[in-house]
This record gives sequence, C-alpha cells and structure tokens, in this order.
Amino acid sequence: MNTRPLLPALLLAVTAATTQPAAAQDGGPERRRRHYDGNARPYYRGPVRFTLGGGVGLYSGDLTSGLGEQLVGPSFSAGLLYKVRPHWLVGGEASYVQLGAKDQLPERNLAFRTRAGSGVVLLRFEPLRDEGAFADPRRPAALVKPYLKAGVGFLLYSPKAYNGTLRPDDNTSFLPSERNDYPAMALIAPVGVGLTLRLTPKLNASIEGAYSFTTTDQLDDISPASGRSSSNLNDGFGQVELKLEYAPWRR
Repeated sequence: MNTRPLLPALLLAVTAATTQPAAAQDGGPERRRRHYDGNARPYYRGPVRFTLGGGVGLYSGDLTSGLGEQLVGPSFSAGLLYKVRPHWLVGGEASYVQLGAKDQLPERNLAFRTRAGSGVVLLRFEPLRDEGAFADPRRPAALVKPYLKAGVGFLLYSPKAYNGTLRPDDNTSFLPSERNDYPAMALIAPVGVGLTLRLTPKLNASIEGAYSFTTTDQLDDISPASGRSSSNLNDGFGQVELKLEYAPWRR
C-alpha cells in the first residue's frame, strides 16, 4: 500500500496536535471573551488591579471644617479594581485613618482624636477615552487619566475627646465618652476625584482626594448628647492619598 499521499495529512495532524495545547497555555488575547460597547468596539473585561495607598486624613465636624485647626493623621488603604467596560470600573477598598482637630472656638477648648477603619464597595468612572481599554486599540494607551469615584460602606470608629490644643500624649486626660459602645459603627458614602499616571502596562500611580459622608455626629465624640456642642449635623472626613495600582495578570 502506498502511504506517500497520506504523509502531508499526517504532518498537518501532528502539527495541529502539538501547537493547539501550546496556544491554550499561552492564553492569548484571542482566546478571551470579547464584549462590545455601544459603537461595536470590542473590549476585554479586567484585569484585576490591586491598589495600595498612603496619605493623610482630614476632619470636618462640630469643631472645625478648616485646615488651620487640623491635627492631621495618617491614612492607609488597600483594595482592588476590575474593569467591567470602557470608562467603568468596580472595586472594593479597606482603609485606616486617624483624625484629629482642635476647637475653632477657643473658649470651649476642646480637641479630639479618632482612629477608624472602613470597608467600602465603589464605582469608578474614567471620562476620557483610553484606547488601551479596547481589544482593537487604534492608538497607544493613555498616559494620564482623570477619574471620579463613589461608594458606600461602613466605618468603625473610636474617638476620644479632651481639653487642649495639642495632640494627645500619655499624660492627656480624656473626657468621659458620650456613649459606652465604642468602637461604634456608622455608614459612609465616599466620593472622590483622582488622576492616574501609567508607569508600565502593569503599574499605575494615582493621586486621589476623597470625602466621606457619614451617618454619625459622634466621629469626634462631641455632639449635643453631652452638651459639648449645639450642632447635630453629621461629621465627615477626607483622605488625600498617593496610590499604586498593580495588575499582575495583565496580558
């Protein structure tokens, strides 16, 4: 039997068998599921980006909403982001912040320190078009991108009020707490703006400012409950952070 005519087909079968597994292992972009925007532009969802940030926390409440009375504390955050479509990302973030301020009314002579931790889910909007978000980019990826963010979550806070104008130390005598269940929980709604700089395909750096609305007037342990203040408006706080965003599995 003459097998020579079968040799080309045999070689083709062997080649397909050896290259197909390799292609599957490579996980090339052509094997990822494509989605399409309103203009029929294809895009891929993801990648997951891990975020890590550090900066300062700022308070707004019964004592002050200005910068002159702030006893600025540190702010740290860690989270993740995931692109669901061009311009839109979802994510989650955990953060720690220390707040403090002295009284804008010298006659009251009040001050406080609060240590708080939060967990939020968030939505991020990048208004400018970035060709790097599409599967068929027509230009290089954007180097700089502004963004807006909004979220909702919870806050665990533990404040201590005292008389004075300086930061508390080991000799500070704190006032009796307004409530006996600290650390207490409140809901928060952070909103913010930021600017992202693309350092490498996998690494971004961002500068971000955010303000969190809260459902409590006792973030500073100063409220009408104890007569320390006549205002019953809820307190809030801001965070200004420098963040790194890393996408380890970006293709």
